[in-house]
Amino acid sequence: MAEAATHIANDPDEGWSLPAWTYSDPEFFEAEVARVIRPSWQIVCHVSDVPNQGDFHTLDYIGESVVVVRGRDGALNAFTNVCRHRGARLLDGPSGCAKKLVCPYHAWTYDLDGRLAGLPMRETYAMDMADHGLKTVDLEVWRGFVFVRLEDDGGPSVARMMAPYEAEVEPYRFEDLRAFGRVTLRPRAVNWKNVGDNYSDGLHIAVAHPGLKRLMGNGYGVEASAHVDKMWGPILDKPSANPSERAYQHFLPSVPHLPADRQRLWTYFKLWPNIAFDIYPDQVDFMQWLPVSPTQCLIREIAYALPDERRKMKAARYCNWRINRQVNAEDTVLIERVQSGMASKSFTVGPLSEQEVALRNFCRKIRHAIPEARQHRPPTPGWSRRPKSI
Repeated sequence: MAEAATHIANDPDEGWSLPAWTYSDPEFFEAEVARVIRPSWQIVCHVSDVPNQGDFHTLDYIGESVVVVRGRDGALNAFTNVCRHRGARLLDGPSGCAKKLVCPYHAWTYDLDGRLAGLPMRETYAMDMADHGLKTVDLEVWRGFVFVRLEDDGGPSVARMMAPYEAEVEPYRFEDLRAFGRVTLRPRAVNWKNVGDNYSDGLHIAVAHPGLKRLMGNGYGVEASAHVDKMWGPILDKPSANPSERAYQHFLPSVPHLPADRQRLWTYFKLWPNIAFDIYPDQVDFMQWLPVSPTQCLIREIAYALPDERRKMKAARYCNWRINRQVNAEDTVLIERVQSGMASKSFTVGPLSEQEVALRNFCRKIRHAIPEARQHRPPTPGWSRRPKSI
């Protein structure tokens, strides 16, 4: 049984979307970054992406750069990618391997555990080197995937968030996955929330995604727990009229480690507030939509898979990519239409169906973090910096 999504009894806003101004307002965006994104878990990579001593992956978002590096003791460490001397960026690029972390500005040198190990003209600095190691960042490994968090506001761990669905995830052997392709970055000219709203929106599937409708019929479902939305759809046996979809149905082989009810099931999990796992019998993708500005975001994603040299599996994975490339193109048009329409002064909030449980859940959590989201029109500028009345 999924953990029930908490809500305020008799909340007058329960059946309404967030107001349009929250999808473009600079001050609201700043409040979201501070109250929602900085305290949230963000996915960086899989443990298999950093297998050896010195291997690192970086994640850049909301003006921060975080590096995850494999230490000499085999443990993973996470730091802000910033030298403690003059604030210079230490490491460049999304990944690599380093024996030590050396600042390219003044050659301050840090060991893989973040300790300041050396610097030129040490005798001229009145400081204790032990106090100037790299700033650590919270790190959690959940089923092989590496998450970081800039600030701890007392929120749950990733494991706690996903606890209601552990039994469903366990057969997919996440810990044994390996990168299948590379990280892709796709800029989108929309507020980050529009990407997440669309991801959890089950009502548009039959209208705007004919391919998914052909593959799943009326079987698409949506549910919401406290910190995770779940969507799912079974792949029908009736051959699709579309060549890529029909080929996927034909070639998708049996997967020995999956139970019978998951052999032809697509499942999606959206973790609060901006991370998703697309779980297929043939592969697993993660996707996150990182805020860039009030009207811009960056979608970051990569696929992972278990080693499988069967020709049918290779064909199924290729067809999966073709199918979802089309779905992504359709979604891009949809979210841009929404972002554009929200600029109209005629639109404030929209009613939410009782079936839109995931959207209701997200709106509820944003209103809890930023109560001003209850206002249908933007409040007077400076609202986020005024002291709260008692």
